[in-house]
Amino acid sequence: MSANIQASPLEKLSRQPLATGGSCVLIIFGASGDLTKRKLIPGLYNLACEGCMNPEFEVLGIGRTPMSSEEFRRKTGEAAAKAKDTRNFSESGWADFETRLNYMTGDINDPKFYPQLRVRLEEMRKNGSSPNHLFYVSTPASVAGPIIEGLGAVGLNRRDRGWTRIILEKPFGRDLESA
Repeated sequence: MSANIQASPLEKLSRQPLATGGSCVLIIFGASGDLTKRKLIPGLYNLACEGCMNPEFEVLGIGRTPMSSEEFRRKTGEAAAKAKDTRNFSESGWADFETRLNYMTGDINDPKFYPQLRVRLEEMRKNGSSPNHLFYVSTPASVAGPIIEGLGAVGLNRRDRGWTRIILEKPFGRDLESA
């Protein structure tokens, strides 16, 4: 038994352009970890390439692994080039994107770290960075509390000018009751 199937080409799907996001500094706790290299940076790179990223969007990665911002850019660039979630990676696209990436070494369990973070964000603001802060906690759930307490202790959990948001990447508990 045979069948003849006639296929006609699909019309090109029209796609509305994606909106450009607002300005902010995305502070990633756990930035030297695997999730940042495999998922977060490729996703951000894709948004930048689509034109969705505000010119005043920057990333400040925070991690225990000592490295400079240049090393962070190189390592995340190598990972983004290999990541299956990165679309149409190009050296020129990365060169434009990586200028938004910065890194700071710090121990999130050390209360002395948070005043240093505040100073770094104030310096960035004086140099033209956005007053809006989005804290992304990509760490084990056990240190989320100390991070939030540390941010609150130095007043980074609220802003007089701009806004502050905190995203907890890990769920708490195993189910609704334990959460």
